[in-house]
Amino acid sequence: MSSNTAVRTVRRRTLRVAVAALIATAGLSLTACSGSDGGASKAASHADANAAVGSGVSGSSGLKGNGAQADSAKSGSDDGAASSRAGSGGGAGKGDGTFESCRTDDLVISAVDSSPDENTGDVTVKMTNKGGSTCSATGFAGADLKDADGTSAPIERADNQPRVTNLQPGDTASFNISYEVDHSGDSLAQPTNLIVTPPNGSHSISLEWPAEALKLADPGTADMKMHPVAIDG
Repeated sequence: MSSNTAVRTVRRRTLRVAVAALIATAGLSLTACSGSDGGASKAASHADANAAVGSGVSGSSGLKGNGAQADSAKSGSDDGAASSRAGSGGGAGKGDGTFESCRTDDLVISAVDSSPDENTGDVTVKMTNKGGSTCSATGFAGADLKDADGTSAPIERADNQPRVTNLQPGDTASFNISYEVDHSGDSLAQPTNLIVTPPNGSHSISLEWPAEALKLADPGTADMKMHPVAIDG
């Protein structure tokens, strides 16, 4: 074998070895890349799965939380409504300081002359609570003047403003009837009775017109007025 032939043979072998080495290296690189990609893919898949599970748990908790809040809100709303209903169902009743109106049967009623002088006619009607509990006599009583001929006429109210008038057992309240006195002697008025109904009452009582009362002018001209009930001072 010539020296040139030997050199070419050595070169071919060297080239084949180099090519084989390159192929082996390339294969290893491909394998490594494949393995790395697979690992990354698996890691990504695992992470995605975890994320999905985490998202599912979080979503479930969120729904549960919203549901709990909704239930709580509903419960609170129901409780509030119930409380409101309970509150609206309560009432003060007679604990608010007011009392039932005095009944005629629970009162001792009388009429007396109370004219302060000869020129001012005045009759006072007194009402004493003989019952066992406090009652209200607030306002104006009803009062009709009955004449000797059997006719009767209501007495007009004065402009006075009533005050709260509660009568405890044994207390007395009164109202006054003021009128114009007749000095002419020409009056045809001959009052015999006073028909009285307590404030807000439904039953009347007939009282004798005080015999000593001053002469009453004719009802149409007597300017007769009834004043509201008040506690005797």
